[in-house]
Amino acid sequence: MILLDTSVLINYFRNTNDESVLLLDEIIDRNIPYGICDFVYQELLQGTKSEKEFNILKEYLESLPFYYLNHGKESYEKAALINFTCRKSGITVRSTIDLLIAQIAIENNLFLLHSDKDFDFIATVIKELKIYRGM
Repeated sequence: MILLDTSVLINYFRNTNDESVLLLDEIIDRNIPYGICDFVYQELLQGTKSEKEFNILKEYLESLPFYYLNHGKESYEKAALINFTCRKSGITVRSTIDLLIAQIAIENNLFLLHSDKDFDFIATVIKELKIYRGM
């Protein structure tokens, strides 16, 4: 099962031919289960340019499985610990949301598909974060 990051879906909707979009095409073609989380949902919706676009995107996104943080406050503590561990290793994660998305992937035992180098940096330190690289 795959968790999609915002960066992948933005590239997909813009018809950008980068590696993440090619991997998403592969996932769709092979019927590999994928979904999003509430943070990705919000980031995508807040980027719409019109109410019509908002409603179309909302309808599509609501058809996808959603994954969540599973342990309340403890999940947020673990996401903060990812940041702390990365900083100790010399890696600066630029986005709190990326830390939370990484924690959702870890807690739900999902592979993460992204087009954001911060996740690759996180995965070098946090071995539980599995990055999807294709079949």
